[in-house]
Amino acid sequence: MLRGRTHIQNSDSRSDFTLSWPAEQDVAAPREGGNAARRRLGLPSASALIVGNMIGAGVFTTSGYALADLGRPEWVMLAWLVGGVLALCGALSYGALARCIPDSGGEYTYLSRIVHPLAGFVAGWISLLAGFTAPIAAAALALHAYLADSFEIALSPEWLGTLAILTAALMHGVRLREGVKLQNLAVGLMLLLIAAFVAVGVARLPSSPAPLAQATDGFEIGAFAVTLVWISFAYSGWNAAIYVAGEVRDPKRNLGRSLWLATGAVTVIYVSLNWVFLYSASPTVLAGRPDIAAAAAEALGGAALRRGVSVLVALALFTSVAAMVMAGPRVYARMAEDGLFPRLFGDGGDVPRAAIALQAALATGVVWITGLRALLSYIGLALGISAAATVAALLVLRFREGASCVPVPGYPWVPALFLLATPASAGFLAAREPREALWALLTVTLGVPAYWLLRARVTP
Repeated sequence: MLRGRTHIQNSDSRSDFTLSWPAEQDVAAPREGGNAARRRLGLPSASALIVGNMIGAGVFTTSGYALADLGRPEWVMLAWLVGGVLALCGALSYGALARCIPDSGGEYTYLSRIVHPLAGFVAGWISLLAGFTAPIAAAALALHAYLADSFEIALSPEWLGTLAILTAALMHGVRLREGVKLQNLAVGLMLLLIAAFVAVGVARLPSSPAPLAQATDGFEIGAFAVTLVWISFAYSGWNAAIYVAGEVRDPKRNLGRSLWLATGAVTVIYVSLNWVFLYSASPTVLAGRPDIAAAAAEALGGAALRRGVSVLVALALFTSVAAMVMAGPRVYARMAEDGLFPRLFGDGGDVPRAAIALQAALATGVVWITGLRALLSYIGLALGISAAATVAALLVLRFREGASCVPVPGYPWVPALFLLATPASAGFLAAREPREALWALLTVTLGVPAYWLLRARVTP
């Protein structure tokens, strides 16, 4: 363990800088650029991990709820565009951090190094509960909404979700190379199917928009902000590559590129998909439905297209589950190696098997105790807090070390826009849905005593 000032050298960028915090605190020594033997993920694999992480339950469920709140497809489409811009701002900001600290662990690693180990632990705690566990459960629960009606599956949502989670855990818990190959194949197939659906959907869209069910009162900023929080959950996987940064080849070049390339591509995909979803039928048919993609497909092509889209969505949801089961445990493994989590969950060699088993067990538990809509609000709030804190840490690092060490495209507007919009949207949602806000705040608050408890028990 090192104390006081910690010197971090980035061997990939041939630059170094010094971060500091109060001398009485402990922090694990950084990995000097990462072990080259462990860096087995190239730009395509890192990008595929992000795409697989992003395209999941959010894009196939959110617009039905958003349409019920906003009343007009145009406002929902605007929310998806704004969400994409904010995600790109976050990706560019995180890319700058990844360039300086090319190590696994995500927000946990960044906040531990830049601010304080306690701040990093709370971010890792949020990742454990809201960043991965809850989103995995949400994607697993959404599987039933799409498969049950189209294919008459007798399994309950809980059992189907449990089966998906355990399959993903086995896929990524055996060997890294085989798991990555399966992940890349599934993501490639998913993208081909999405492109085919968008092409068919655009060709079959009605020539005139469907009439609204009732007159709307115009734009409501509060409802729009809540929708933006839900949509931020759909975009939340844009930072997936940073959790496995220590396993990415040439991180100075590939990490940042994978973040903004994948996020930009997914933004185009999301806008295209929602154009088809929202204009396929009357808002009366679509509003409030968790299976809006299947409803849109049935309106455009009958039962056959609905079944085809159900397969597409199921594949997308499973790749999302698998990508999070791969990424999340790297955070807990790094925390264990730093002495802030039980050593059992540390790096197990090729893959962190104990951490993957923990992730699967926690997500399975959430599947059995909660519902989908509540998860969307809770996840959006908790992740917003963690992401905003990390981008704020970027500003601290740039102030300490200078622009040359932490180059941020579009500075200061890119991080400023992210920092203004994310907490503002979370505040609106907290006012409208206080129960979910309370759970998110409780998650963050409980991280503080958990830090001191685990630190006292785990650290020698």
